[in-house]
Amino acid sequence: MAQSSIERLLEDLKNPDEAIRNRATQELWRIWFYQKGVSGVEILQRCEGLIDSGDFKAAEMMLTDLIRDRPDFAEAWNRRAVLYYTIGQYRQAIADCEKAIELNPIHFGALHGLGLCHASVGDYRAAIRAFRRALEIQPYALVNQRLILECTARLS
Repeated sequence: MAQSSIERLLEDLKNPDEAIRNRATQELWRIWFYQKGVSGVEILQRCEGLIDSGDFKAAEMMLTDLIRDRPDFAEAWNRRAVLYYTIGQYRQAIADCEKAIELNPIHFGALHGLGLCHASVGDYRAAIRAFRRALEIQPYALVNQRLILECTARLS
């Protein structure tokens, strides 16, 4: 997809109209999932099925193989971060979120996840920084605004 199309979607995330923001959000997720074509998204979908069924080890192995084969696939890193967060391996999740963000600096999902991970280990200042970065991209994301307030309260 052309950079100008992505820039338009990023602008749409800042639109006061919720329907426009929702369409832009969905389209960006679609772009990220399909970064490596149908084969990449099919592997991600199989991993989601494994996670949903509780087979975390198989999902981790599949995602790790995908990352090894396609190390520039930001969504694979993000999906493995979600898996690690789900099973309480927050430090590993942080590392994977950071890699996803390095590959895709506008990945608001990875930024949100990074904030959740930092909050889970009690690093509220780092969590606030991550949530603020996510808000720069998605200023209407109320969940990040709420989490900033919760983390700030925990600092007092």
